Amino acid sequence: MLTGNDLRQKYLDFFAKRNHQIIPSAPIVTEGDSTTLFTSSGMQPLVPYLLGAPHPAGVRLVNSQKCIRTQDIEEIGDNRHTTFFEMLGNWSLGDYFKAEQLAWIWEFLTKEIGLLKEKLHVTLFEGNDQVPKDEESYKIWKSLGLADDHIHYYDAEKNWWSRSGTPDKMPPGEPGGPDSEVFYDFGTPHDPKYGKKCHPNCDCGRFLEIGNSVFMQYQKQADGTLKELEQKNVDFGGGLERILAAANNNPDIFQTDFFLGAAKVLEAVRLAGDEKNIRIILDHIRASLFLIDEGVAPSNKGQGYILRRLIRRAAVHSKIANIDLDTNLILVLQELTKAYNGVYTSISKNQGMIHNTILEELKKFEKTLKNGMLQIGKSSSFDLYQTYGFPPEITEELMKNKGLEFDWDEFNEKLKAHQSSSRTASAGMFRGGLADHSETVTKYHTATHLLQQALRDVLGDHVHQAGSNLTNERLRFDFSHDKALTPDQEKAVEKIINQQITADLLVTQKEMAYDEAIKTGALAFFKEKYPAKVTVYHIGDYSRELCGGPHVAHTSEIGKIKIVKQESLGSSLRRVYLKLLA
Repeated sequence: MLTGNDLRQKYLDFFAKRNHQIIPSAPIVTEGDSTTLFTSSGMQPLVPYLLGAPHPAGVRLVNSQKCIRTQDIEEIGDNRHTTFFEMLGNWSLGDYFKAEQLAWIWEFLTKEIGLLKEKLHVTLFEGNDQVPKDEESYKIWKSLGLADDHIHYYDAEKNWWSRSGTPDKMPPGEPGGPDSEVFYDFGTPHDPKYGKKCHPNCDCGRFLEIGNSVFMQYQKQADGTLKELEQKNVDFGGGLERILAAANNNPDIFQTDFFLGAAKVLEAVRLAGDEKNIRIILDHIRASLFLIDEGVAPSNKGQGYILRRLIRRAAVHSKIANIDLDTNLILVLQELTKAYNGVYTSISKNQGMIHNTILEELKKFEKTLKNGMLQIGKSSSFDLYQTYGFPPEITEELMKNKGLEFDWDEFNEKLKAHQSSSRTASAGMFRGGLADHSETVTKYHTATHLLQQALRDVLGDHVHQAGSNLTNERLRFDFSHDKALTPDQEKAVEKIINQQITADLLVTQKEMAYDEAIKTGALAFFKEKYPAKVTVYHIGDYSRELCGGPHVAHTSEIGKIKIVKQESLGSSLRRVYLKLLA
């Protein structure tokens, strides 16, 4: 059986041999993008380069990007959806286009990993009033040996890609274009409840999308039209877990080595419930593992809210399956971590902290969960959702077990009224990383460099950044340290930062080779690997750090700062809050 690590390496090697530079996975927790909480695709961190900015690694890139998608959370439990996944990606920034891309991805799938061409189907964009039918890609697929009945046309809902969806939903400035998706046919019987006839985009489970070549050649204009980009790009994304399922000819991604060991742990202790419960627990614990590894802690807003929801949904499904998740959590985490040995080493190093964080949240929720389950059939479904945090589909399952019917109309009506009344109050709740590139946020971003170095000066070189969140109101900074700062240490850190601000240090950036940057003493955190060329920001002679900006030109522009709060995030991880003084 092909392993996930083997498949990832085969893909990277395949495109490296074709002059693509391997670039690192960006952090899952976004920084500098106020539109989303998480990195949800490989292209997301590359948007500036897709719009024409030169990438330091060149015009041909390849990587495996760690991603989190929460919009499909209600789908988790089937054989193909996950919250966390890796996206294999390759890009051409104005270099090659359709002919090379489609031929290469065909070669990789059929020759490199041995998928039978008879089991592959592709889809193409049928065209609209602004963009013509993609006949060029059709001719290329035909020339590669794909039969006519394995090539399918769909409208923009299925075969147009942008971060915002179809062309009419794209905001001005957004890049997008037609795409060509590849599906693997497992040959399983069609379920007629999904329609009379099966086709690649059918949801019955027979077909699985394993890759998508986006031809990013348009940009939305202010007047609503689409204008061709001067730099036409290729953006390929393929789910690592899905391609692995196809390579092993097993439609269930939870039967890949990413999940098998952990699944056996849960199957051995399951006393009730169906396979869906096991899949949800596995998915949510794996996603939680990667989020906590990047410094996210359970909370009531932002990324922390999503993490809390994942852990609590796992707890609910553990109750349904009569699994003691608290006791078996460490074994599940050990098995999930094994699948990434030698690739994402930090999850192994941080396993103790990750376990403690999840276990603490499970124990916090235990009493609420017990009380909430006693209310099934007594309280309304919306009250269970709002008061106890029970997702509606969980309440529906629990009600079915008691022979009760879930009233979706009532739930949706109450939810809509609740969202309408709270929309204004929660407008900033789900923003992560930098809220924007405003003057204040830019000051805070530069201050993170000073804060990190000052913490190292006061506490020691073991300190390294584990996450940050910047808004116009404050700077939140997570870092490795095993105890609270004393009042004297807080004052010392503040004094050092304010001294560097008063010194009016010049902030400069320089592109250089990664090895050279490390030799100069530049700090590098978060990523397992770095590209050959990196950007180093120097703040005078005080701080050197790999970063992507934005920053002030001189430290005096920041103004005085003060640490206003600190808290524990679990074992060996701390959080401080810093504010600019008026």
